[in-house]
This record gives sequence, structure tokens and C-alpha cells, in this order.
Amino acid sequence: MKKILLSLFLCSQIFSNAQSFDLIPLGVHGGGEENNLSSYLIGESGKNSFLCMDAGTVRAGIDKAIEKGVFSVSNETVLKDYIKGYFISHGHLDHLSGMVINSPDDSKKNIYSIPETAEILKNRYFTNDAWINFANEGDKPTLGKYTYRKMDTNAPFSIEGTNFTGRIFPLSHVNPYKSSAILVSNAQQEGVLYLGDTGADRVEKSNALQNLWQNIAPLVKNKKLKAILIEVSFENERAENALFGHLTPKLLNEELSILAKTAQQKDLKDLKIIITHLKPGGNRIETIKKELTENNLLKVQLIFPEQGKKIQL
Repeated sequence: MKKILLSLFLCSQIFSNAQSFDLIPLGVHGGGEENNLSSYLIGESGKNSFLCMDAGTVRAGIDKAIEKGVFSVSNETVLKDYIKGYFISHGHLDHLSGMVINSPDDSKKNIYSIPETAEILKNRYFTNDAWINFANEGDKPTLGKYTYRKMDTNAPFSIEGTNFTGRIFPLSHVNPYKSSAILVSNAQQEGVLYLGDTGADRVEKSNALQNLWQNIAPLVKNKKLKAILIEVSFENERAENALFGHLTPKLLNEELSILAKTAQQKDLKDLKIIITHLKPGGNRIETIKKELTENNLLKVQLIFPEQGKKIQL
């Protein structure tokens, strides 16, 4: 009987630690390096049906993933067949230029976003003056390759072509300009949270992150949140009035401490925190990594993603 109970315990531990999501970074930096800008594929583990969360770099990131052995098919197959849709967090070029520039070679799919971001895409990018209108609204002719899915914040929705549901939350990126986050969940109610560019509530004079933390706190408490992808763009020495809606290591720790209190946990020990949107420049990236690592008071599992290298969650 003891052997049976031990076997059941071990099986339950293996199941609870099972990898549910594949995350493939197509681009990890914020600004500057046009071949490595914010873009992450998320799919069910072992399946080739992905949502692309932001799309600053697409083709160059797919090529890097092929080079690293993540994909054994052509760039075209990944772009057209594996990517089932896009979530665009906000309207800045370093989060969407890869999608726009590759649109002539892409297949039909949805663009999920807050309404404000869809309007920017419609009025600033997919126009006949700037490019060609591959979407379903705006300048005529509308080619209809992309369909805008303007989502209500906080309301769950199905992500077409996958078994995922999504839930979008507003963020502040130099208040009142809006960015957004998406919680991607599977059938087991496990989730991965991806944030576009965001400032800290205290600096932005906003409650956007507080609202987000309140909504995901139950997932954290029940160990159902597999990871948080969140930006840290600048080092601590950067003045808060010159952050332009971004985070520093100090501000990230400030926000994660609020999440820990909201989840009613002493700390967030071992929660995977994937650091996105590091801005190149001098030794800034090395400094940010050092400041995060040396001041990891909550004992989270810090992950610094590499372009094209799969992360299993």
C-alpha cells in the first residue's frame, strides 16, 4: 500500500510540474535592433498552433528559431500555417512592424487588441499611403487578410485556431496612452501572462497594474500561473520622469511586491518572471540583468529570453 501511495504521489508531482506551454521568442529587445524586437510565439506544448504576442520582429525571429532547431519546416510554413493570430499590445512600431512588413506573404488570421490599438493599425499603418490595407477595415480596397478583433478588457475570448482562451487588460504607457496585457489560458486553466510596454502605477498615476494583479492573484495563489512576461527597459539610475512609460528593476520589484501582497503570499518564490523589452545601448542590458539578479528579494525565477530559443513552461 505504501508503494502504491508513493507511486501516486510521484505521478501527481510529475503531472503538476508538467510543461504545458511552448514559448518561442522571435524578438526580445525594445527599440534599436530592428531584427530583434518584441515578439513571442505561445502554443500548447508539442503543438504547432501559436498566438504571436506582439510582432516587432517576425521573419528574422523565425529564421533564428529554425537555426536553433526549434522548427524543421520552412519560414513560410511557420508564418502562414503555425501562427494562427496576433495579439498586438499597443501601436508602437517595435511591437508590430514585423507583422506589417510580412503581411503580403502571410495567411488570413485575426489581430486581437484593445480598440485603441486597432484604430492605430487602421489609421496609421494599414493605409494606402503608408503600406497596403491588408485588413478588413479602413482605406479602400480592404484586402481582408487580417480581421480586427477589438476586445473588451477583462472579458475572456477564444483564440481561433488554438485551444486557448485570452483575456486582455489595459496598461498605462505614458498616461493616458494605453498599452495592454494578455492572459493566455489552456483547458486546465493554467495561464501565461504577457504585458506590453507599461509604466509603474505610482509613476503613471494609474491603477492599471493594480487591477491586473488583483485579477491574476488567484492564479498565483493556486500555482496556476506558469509565467509572467514583463518589460524592464532601463536601469535603476534612469530618472523616473524620463522613463516614458517603462520599468526599471527597482520598479519591477515594487510592482511584484504589490502582487505578492494581493495574492496573500509571503513571496512569489519560484514564479517564472521572463524579462522582456530590454533596450540596447552601451552596457545597459548587462546592468539591468545585474540589478535584477542582485536584488531578487522575492526569490522569483528570473529568465532572460534569447531570440529563437524555446522556453518550456
